[in-house]
Amino acid sequence: MDRDSDRHKLISRRMFMLAAGNGVLISALAGRLYYLQVLESERYSTLADENRINLRLLPPPRGRIVDRLGRPLAVNRQDYRVFLIAEQASDVEATLDALGSLVEISDAERNRVLKELGRKRKFVPVTVRDGLDWEAVARIEVNAPDLPGISIDEGQSRYYPHGEIGAHLLGYVAAVSEKELTGDPLLEIPDFRIGKAGIEKVHDLELRGTGGSSEVEVNAVGRVIRELGRTEGQPGSDITLTIDLDLQRLALDRLEGQSGAAVVLDVHTGEVLAMASNPGFDPNAFNRGLSNKEWQALIGNPRAPLTNKAVAGTYAPGSTFKMAVALAALEKGVITPDTSFSCFGHLKLGNAKFHCWKKWGHGSMDLREALAQSCDVYFYEVAKRTGIDQITAMSKRLGLGQISGIDLPNERSGLLPDRDWKMAAIGTPWQIGETLIAGIGQGYVLTTPLQLAVMTARIANGGYAVEPRLTRAVMGLRKQEARSAEAGEALGLVPAHVQVVRDGMSRVVNGARGTARSSAIKEPGMAMAGKTGTSQVRRITKAEREAGVFKNEDLPWERRDHALFVGYAPVDAPRYAVAVIVEHGGGGSKVAAPIARDIMIASQRLDALRLAAGEAEIGDTAPAPPVGGGT
Repeated sequence: MDRDSDRHKLISRRMFMLAAGNGVLISALAGRLYYLQVLESERYSTLADENRINLRLLPPPRGRIVDRLGRPLAVNRQDYRVFLIAEQASDVEATLDALGSLVEISDAERNRVLKELGRKRKFVPVTVRDGLDWEAVARIEVNAPDLPGISIDEGQSRYYPHGEIGAHLLGYVAAVSEKELTGDPLLEIPDFRIGKAGIEKVHDLELRGTGGSSEVEVNAVGRVIRELGRTEGQPGSDITLTIDLDLQRLALDRLEGQSGAAVVLDVHTGEVLAMASNPGFDPNAFNRGLSNKEWQALIGNPRAPLTNKAVAGTYAPGSTFKMAVALAALEKGVITPDTSFSCFGHLKLGNAKFHCWKKWGHGSMDLREALAQSCDVYFYEVAKRTGIDQITAMSKRLGLGQISGIDLPNERSGLLPDRDWKMAAIGTPWQIGETLIAGIGQGYVLTTPLQLAVMTARIANGGYAVEPRLTRAVMGLRKQEARSAEAGEALGLVPAHVQVVRDGMSRVVNGARGTARSSAIKEPGMAMAGKTGTSQVRRITKAEREAGVFKNEDLPWERRDHALFVGYAPVDAPRYAVAVIVEHGGGGSKVAAPIARDIMIASQRLDALRLAAGEAEIGDTAPAPPVGGGT
């Protein structure tokens, strides 16, 4: 009995302890449930919604780029993409084969798709091809039953309706690289494009806009169930350029078949009306993606189609530099407009001979006629009397040898040498013979076509520091208040000196012995003034000179001289300045001047069309102060 009683008591204690333990556990569980479901219900409800609801960023429409009259240069157009969803395709390889029979899929694209499919979840769509036209989309839709896992998506892509015409100005867009990620969520959107060159790069933030958002419901593995709501983003700002599309097209047409550049400026405002560089490229190709073959063809082309020669090409200016030399000499007082020198075909300096382009010389001439006939001997003498430091200082005032600050990337400064530069860069003293060579725009002197256009504009407007600008307005608001040259900074030039140089430039084109007389504009009121230039790319040896075997047409293309011309029009009331360079084109009078003439005629004719279109041209009401007409 006692034993049974003890056993009963033991069992009772154990049951009590077990019941007490269960009670404690149940109490703890109830307390935890109360804490989670009552006290923390709001927090965990939010977390559950955050796991169930995803917020996805939507790319905004990119802003347009238009010319000065609002004509589109870069726009967005409807784009069709074909996607592949692996979980819906029983055999991915077979699906790609079937799709490849309808639209072209390169081996590189196929490998990329397979690689992405291996990295991503099976329900995540992977882009196979974009930029499909409607015919390709129709073929895919008709064959949809035989293409499991294939779907079509509609979006927008960047499009340049005029192809190469504005390529170097506009640049292009392309996918974001890893080093370009800045923390902006937009940049992490698949297939998002940003500006990589030109205006697209300079104004990328304004063009990019602000992203929208889409609220979607997803299941436990992240598959989208439905869209719950959408907020559209803010489209990018439209950019209005100073470019005239018609003039840009004409300038590029006139450079067809050549390697070179042409720039047209308004001499009062600095607005760039045309900036052409040839050969060019199709910016649409960068948006869709270049093949390796296409890329190698571009970078391997000796005529450098990817380089904007107007701002990144540096060339010896040749005789177009003589106006800067003349103004430096006049300001220093080493010559007057009537100072004459005799040219016998060369100038001797010690044992060296410095030759004129005209073998037998020009005879005696003053400054105006030396400019008109581009006498090298005259400017050897002028440069020797002036000195390299004064020539360089004047050239910088005219806009040469320095970054202009125009709204384009990769602009180069060129080079204006002086004594200090040579000692620092080369480690040897400056020689007087180098001053003579610089006096005709050769030797170390390097400029860009844009700089030459700026120099010409500053001479044409009477000596005011006009600066080139390419962006006219952002989202309809002027980026910078336009001002006439009269309101700009004066360069401190003596008006009479400027007029002498302008007289000489007028004789270049309109004089009886001017080097560009064959390119004179005959239309009343449109006469052009200018200066030819021929820039050597190699040294002519004494033996070649004596044998007469250094003619450009007898040499390979890459060893021929560059052809240059700068000018302005109309002569009596300058409005437009032009600079043209044709790489390895030979003589400036023969090749570059006719191109400049046609561009100047078109510039003046388009004036009437712009006014008829109702454009209020900047500078019309406040022209530069006149400094007199040319002869």
